[in-house]
Amino acid sequence: MRTARLVALTAVSLLIALTLIARLGVWDALFPPSIPTFGASMVRPFNLTDTNGHKVTEHDMLGRPAVVFFGFTYCPEVCPTTLADLTNWLAELGPDADRLGVFFVSVDPARDTPTELGKYLSSFDPRIRGLTGNAADIDGIAKAFGIYYQRVEIEGGGYTMDHTASVLLLDSSGRFAGTISYQEAKEVAVAKLKRLAHSADGA
Repeated sequence: MRTARLVALTAVSLLIALTLIARLGVWDALFPPSIPTFGASMVRPFNLTDTNGHKVTEHDMLGRPAVVFFGFTYCPEVCPTTLADLTNWLAELGPDADRLGVFFVSVDPARDTPTELGKYLSSFDPRIRGLTGNAADIDGIAKAFGIYYQRVEIEGGGYTMDHTASVLLLDSSGRFAGTISYQEAKEVAVAKLKRLAHSADGA
């Protein structure tokens, strides 16, 4: 009887700990996502919608280097922090920022309509293009990019989304070119973006 009670308490404690991990957005720190091989093809066919209601496909991510971040508008810390960082990094890049396609893909399509996503992104650099879609479309692109995300119920009602916190970098052919970690040092992040911006011309 004592053993069964101990097992039950351990299971409950583990569940609470995992829930807290999800809410604090530190899943990546404890369980880092698998990193793709450099040069691996990442962009596969997809159909999403931007904040203006325009259809967006894989072709919109090809032809120039891309910066891709997955998140959601109800995110309490990781997403607004990362988007603010991206805004600052793009400003630091100057004209080189225009060489990049920058995308914010929602992992919460139930709440993140194009309109809501547009309102949310209005606080950040206008070059960050918000994308959303139905659950199947989001799941497809997330799997193609190796992105983890999971709905987490909140006690008392409602939910949040746990998700990969890294920013993905792709070359102009849609191949994996690296990541920027959550809250990575500004000088390191800007150097990575500058190198990515010039990757197509070999600079």
